[in-house]
Amino acid sequence: MDRNNIHIDVNCQQINHSGERICGDVFISKKIQEENRIVCVLSDGMGHGVKANMLAILTATMAVNFTKEHKEPAKIAEIIMKTLPVCSVRQISYSTFTIVDIEIGGRVSILEYDNPRCTIFRGNKPFDPGWQCMLLEEGRNKKELLYASFLPQKEDRIVFWSDGIAQSGLGSDKYPFGWTVDEAILFVQEKITLTPNISARKLSILTVNKAFQNDNYVSKDDTSCATIYFREPRKLLLCTGPPIRKSFDKELAETVKNFPGRKVIAGGTTADIVARELGIKIKDSLEFDDPDLPPESQMEGIDLVTEGILTLSKVANIMRNYSGDQNLGDGPADKIVKLFIRSDEIHILVGTKINIAHQDPTLPVELEIRRTVVKRIARLLDQKFLKGGTLKFI
Repeated sequence: MDRNNIHIDVNCQQINHSGERICGDVFISKKIQEENRIVCVLSDGMGHGVKANMLAILTATMAVNFTKEHKEPAKIAEIIMKTLPVCSVRQISYSTFTIVDIEIGGRVSILEYDNPRCTIFRGNKPFDPGWQCMLLEEGRNKKELLYASFLPQKEDRIVFWSDGIAQSGLGSDKYPFGWTVDEAILFVQEKITLTPNISARKLSILTVNKAFQNDNYVSKDDTSCATIYFREPRKLLLCTGPPIRKSFDKELAETVKNFPGRKVIAGGTTADIVARELGIKIKDSLEFDDPDLPPESQMEGIDLVTEGILTLSKVANIMRNYSGDQNLGDGPADKIVKLFIRSDEIHILVGTKINIAHQDPTLPVELEIRRTVVKRIARLLDQKFLKGGTLKFI
């Protein structure tokens, strides 16, 4: 199996402790481009509110940085625990953590301290990667950590959570001792069985919502569920701008025709070239779903056809300000962002012929040259959205 052809879908969903505006759980996902790695950390600060959040941020940030530096798991844990304050009454650290270090195309390593048990699913069944127990001595106390390393397969999932999941429903008639990790695992297993290709985002949402329901919709703790899903990549092609030479028009059209995935064309001239070369008609629309942008058009075999530079500029702005719980609209730019989110590999083909209209000094300052906007989009896709893909100029 080619592990380099596996997409890594990462998502975390959270619900704050009731009455708190800030979450005491912190999730950080970092792509280390030069090493082809992804590091994900979920930390749970003791208590809730600002203090818990600050301790969790400290823990998660240290965990990401030390993992990036390839420190040994025991050393990472030792440094974090010596840095964090300890509760004077309970004699435990003020923050827990789960660290997942993914070598894209290689091994996955997991280090966990005091979070509910991280679970790996191979298909719809829990998988034991061979967990090792590590004991760290700290004064009179011994702290127990779990460590595992394994080679992932396509359709594997890693699900990890804060104790807001396991303890949800605590004291209720149905769950007097809380939902428990075992019940949460059965819930996740059921969802995967019903929908084998369920996304990381959807699975995380269903899990935190179930915990919220267990608490009768008044969350008694910060509640987080993170999911990492190894799957077949979903591909999208964004084609924008006419080629620098007319002789390349046919190559452009053939690339669009033969691409094995969703297809978006941004730009009227680009759409005209593809339509002409492939013998397809363009159907224009007068429905303005976004008053700031021209309406989209329709072409057989193309998922979305929009105007070019104005639409892409808005796409970049939406992406820059996007948060995971944000509701997107129905305008052309919003639809492109939705397609980006639902795709794993975004391949961008940019024509480099200069559009004279874009050089008009009376146009708004925010109207940037096409390749500048596209580079911003590509950077956001890579760094913020953790999407793979390519950027090619023609």
